[in-house]
Amino acid sequence: MEKFVGDTPTISYVGIRGDEDREGYVSTKPNIQAIFPFRKNIWSIDVIHNVIHQNNIDRFTEIYLHLAPKELKPELKKILEHPLTKDFYYGKKANTLMDIDVKLFNKAVFEFLKGTDYPVGKLDEFPLINNDDILVRDDIFRILEDSGVGVPAYYKPIEFEVDGKVGTYNRSRSGCYFCFFQQKLEWIWLYEQHPDLFAKAMEFEKDGYTWNQNESLADLIRPERVRQIKLDAIKKQEAKKKAGSSKLVDLFGDPDEDNDAFCANCFI
Repeated sequence: MEKFVGDTPTISYVGIRGDEDREGYVSTKPNIQAIFPFRKNIWSIDVIHNVIHQNNIDRFTEIYLHLAPKELKPELKKILEHPLTKDFYYGKKANTLMDIDVKLFNKAVFEFLKGTDYPVGKLDEFPLINNDDILVRDDIFRILEDSGVGVPAYYKPIEFEVDGKVGTYNRSRSGCYFCFFQQKLEWIWLYEQHPDLFAKAMEFEKDGYTWNQNESLADLIRPERVRQIKLDAIKKQEAKKKAGSSKLVDLFGDPDEDNDAFCANCFI
């Protein structure tokens, strides 16, 4: 993308959902600005740091209080003038302001950026600052279905049965058969639903290399191992359903996997 746009001022819309606690790719080129339209905080971390930095906070405060309604000014002034500390850092300060009025926060940031080289600051108007919708997984899936694009089939749960117990499996992140961060249950899904792709993945396991730490794919698909992985998954799925979690990595994750790990391709 960076090579394609060259030096043209560009806004890069990053599809991180509102229920994902992570950042997305932010270009190091000053003419490319990342915006996160699905989140409560649509701004990238560099913008937040810029507006709240001690060198800029006086100007940002002036803009903010000029835009704020009279009844909010005392509370906002107190927050804006509160010094940054290890317990009240950039993100917390920004979230505290957004909790009061996210649209007001966005308008203040937009006005601040007009005095910078950020691409958004070169616009006369930016409608997204008046949007306070937060889109989570179910919203994104609904949009895909309603638009006719549809949800990728690998996200749709497929039932399996072990010892009279029923569980489901599917992919929780990407559909790449060579994904390093497939959970054990997802490898079983690949083996049973797409054996040809599973076989391709097995071809990479040689010279001591394995996709999973301390376990080869050949060992993973032994019948007794498949049974145990599925039983463990069913147990976890039942527990998560009782807890009311709707996150894919929670509902379909394998208990011996690190659910916080993300492939760089998916992260970007």
